[in-house]
Amino acid sequence: MKVKFKKLLAISSLTLAAGLVLGACSGKKQGGSGNSSSSAKHSIALVTTTTGVNDNSFNQSAWNGFKAYGKEHNLKRGKNGYQYFQSSSDADFEPNFAQAAKAGYQTIFGIGYNLKDAVSAAAKKNPKKNYVIVDEVIKNQKNVASANFKSEQAAYLAGVVAATQTKTNKIGFIGGVRGNIIDLFDAGFTKGVNDQAKKMHKKVTIMNQYAGNFTSVDKGKAIAQSMYAKGADIIFHAAGPVGNGLFQEAKSLNQTRPESKRVWAIGVDVDQSYLGKYKTKSGKQENCILTSVITGVNIAAQDIANRAYAGKFPGGKNLIYGLKDDGVAITRGQISAAAWKNSRTARSKILNGEIKVPIHPEK
Repeated sequence: MKVKFKKLLAISSLTLAAGLVLGACSGKKQGGSGNSSSSAKHSIALVTTTTGVNDNSFNQSAWNGFKAYGKEHNLKRGKNGYQYFQSSSDADFEPNFAQAAKAGYQTIFGIGYNLKDAVSAAAKKNPKKNYVIVDEVIKNQKNVASANFKSEQAAYLAGVVAATQTKTNKIGFIGGVRGNIIDLFDAGFTKGVNDQAKKMHKKVTIMNQYAGNFTSVDKGKAIAQSMYAKGADIIFHAAGPVGNGLFQEAKSLNQTRPESKRVWAIGVDVDQSYLGKYKTKSGKQENCILTSVITGVNIAAQDIANRAYAGKFPGGKNLIYGLKDDGVAITRGQISAAAWKNSRTARSKILNGEIKVPIHPEK
């Protein structure tokens, strides 16, 4: 389904302070916003997954979209404006949706496929409210819009970059938990690597391993350590906070290695370059993030909120954001000129239909 909307600003680099938690994490304190009661019908709320609003991933990206929406319409965080409700466990999902509705928010977002049941149940209880599920599809509910992404397209471009830029001809992929969403990244990246390697007459080996969860930083570090030890010089992750372990390992290795032996990591969902900064033995500032595969949750959140603002909430529809909509992309990052040129050529071929990107890995 084509999605037409005004192009939004690209995701900017983010800076996290250690231990930062925005306001009251549960979103319970909402007073002092200064929003007028007439703006209630334009108010939006976000119910996070257990990784929280500062997850370097979907929740954080959605919250950026919320802040952009607030700025666009002169709405502030809090009652009659925009707010988030953070979930500490899956048991918080339904209570948080109930709290958001009771607080008067009109359009309420659930960020992540594991909130599907909670979104569906809340929408049935509150038929006059608007609900949005991201990374899943809820059918036959007129007050629920679904937002999904052609992540395989952007992952393919990252694969093209990796195949072009690898020096060892060994590349890694770290997944979180197997499923339809992570399949998009796995399949697209693998296809991109293989297609570009074939085009360049290179024999490239892809190491592929899943952590089995999205939270174990130590597991991500251990997998990355093993892959780098086996000769990989570029590793892409689609594993949420597990990816922080990958970045830790890449930075640790690069702090002791010569420039010619440096390793790279590829980020996911948001521009994760701010997580890749390190100093070399000589004290030089460097970054281990080659590029990031962007999933424009912020773009989708702001787009759907704006549709609701205009009285055109897309209830019952599944909106799919891809390269054509700038809903997925890769960052320029530290990609070489040759690799960037190859990725742009591949992008054009995907858009004109010359390249078909699979959504599931080959078995």
